[in-house]
Amino acid sequence: MILEVCIDSVGSAVASQEGGALRVELCADLAAGGTTPSAGTIEETRRRISIGLHVMVRPRGGDFCYSEAEFETMKRDVLLAKGLKADGVVFGILRPDDTIDRGRMSVLLDLARPMEVTCHRAIDVSCDLFESLEVLADMGVNRILTSGGAPIAVEGLSGIKELVARSKGRVTIMAGSGISAGNVQKVIKETGIRDVHILTPVTKPSKSTGGAARLYGLNPPQVDAAAVREFLSLLRTQITRMNADYADGHGCTRITQMDAD
Repeated sequence: MILEVCIDSVGSAVASQEGGALRVELCADLAAGGTTPSAGTIEETRRRISIGLHVMVRPRGGDFCYSEAEFETMKRDVLLAKGLKADGVVFGILRPDDTIDRGRMSVLLDLARPMEVTCHRAIDVSCDLFESLEVLADMGVNRILTSGGAPIAVEGLSGIKELVARSKGRVTIMAGSGISAGNVQKVIKETGIRDVHILTPVTKPSKSTGGAARLYGLNPPQVDAAAVREFLSLLRTQITRMNADYADGHGCTRITQMDAD
């Protein structure tokens, strides 16, 4: 089982690693769903962590239909992330009809190699979830982050489960959006996913000092290493239960403990 933590700072990256996460997705502007972080943030994060570092490549918030200038920016950002030794990049591009923009996605995919490529939740607003899966799998995308076409993962369990079944191991399906300590075991059990993407359940409020807080608000929450460890403990509990069911012949997919470490 792989736990990926969505982060927006070097400090949160370090805390995610200390807590036992195996991968982080580094973004800026999480309030807008995540945009491309600065070169300095990527470089310093890479310097301080050894776990997987995947970088969001998204030039702005809003939809996933990009202008020519925005697409050129994305190409440069993919190359920048590769040059700064990221392990992967995360992006998604749609056409105005909400189908996967295979041409532009393929260009970015080629530029990204040998890094891993994740298609983010652009797939959840595509016109056909399963047709999009086939396009992305055929292109060679490594991973798809999805809530099953619903606003949050727990409302899209049937979609996630179907994506896992249809992927047939060609592409990894990772569940994300609204996953919490209270529902993660349900998500795993009902979908069979092996990758979990989280943010809110493992954060704590940041301290804000000085008068700037009155004008610009509090500092963004930061990842708490202890909360990451607690979340991983929940995942290991679910793995143990699923393996017990497997041993009893209930037909569950066996997950090795090594996957969770």
